[in-house]
Amino acid sequence: MDIASIAGLIMALTTVVVVMILDGGSPAELFAAPAAILLIFGGSLGATIVTVPFKIALQLPKYILQAFTTKEFDAKATIELLTKLADKARREGLLALEEESRKISDKFLQKGIMMVVDGVDSEQVAAIMETNIEQMRSRHKHGIGFFTSAGGFAPTFGIIGTVMGLINVLKQLDNPSALGEAIASAFLATLWGLLSANLIYLPIAGKLKAKSEEEARNRYMQLEGILAIQAGENPRIVREKLSAFLPPSEIQLEGEPAKGKGAEKPVRAAEKARA
Repeated sequence: MDIASIAGLIMALTTVVVVMILDGGSPAELFAAPAAILLIFGGSLGATIVTVPFKIALQLPKYILQAFTTKEFDAKATIELLTKLADKARREGLLALEEESRKISDKFLQKGIMMVVDGVDSEQVAAIMETNIEQMRSRHKHGIGFFTSAGGFAPTFGIIGTVMGLINVLKQLDNPSALGEAIASAFLATLWGLLSANLIYLPIAGKLKAKSEEEARNRYMQLEGILAIQAGENPRIVREKLSAFLPPSEIQLEGEPAKGKGAEKPVRAAEKARA
């Protein structure tokens, strides 16, 4: 599970509930108007489905699952693998990578290495792999666009619900004792519209976009390694080139002492020996 998504949602909901209590209200009041909740979610999702192909709408559960789950990608392990393949190719030739490519579980990386082994021109390799990346991004945009649209429709349906509620309020002007509760119920629709947009739809869209960009970055790193292997570059250069895709805190240059609690011990021992 994606801890950040779950923790963020819980934190936001908790904040809303705490503020309601501090203002003298009760969390149960949020559910005092079930019709408003039905209007917001039913209306916003229905309007969004109109804007997309039906096959995209059917994948709604899949998009939600992607937002709250993590897809592990070990960038350091990938760099080590590509460096190893570069070393093998430099020593034994590109054809020696055929057996190694069959052991690769990542289909994208495996496809790229196999094209290199088959002798495909580097420009064609780059074009084919970049097309794969762009198509992946295009597929991801369907889910991002769906929740972004829903986040735009939800507040509008909240206003519609409030207007509908106020119409009913006007019908009860002869009963002043019921006006307060009726007006509060009417404005619950606006509240739910804003909550659903800013706590559910737009955060999910943002999370899907962030994950899409992260996956694309990892794919471009793999492509850079594949092209470097095909060009016969030095494994050390391949490692340095691919390490540029890592955050600065994770980059460890050759000869640099390991980072961590025990990193200073070898240095201190050397200083004592020189003394």
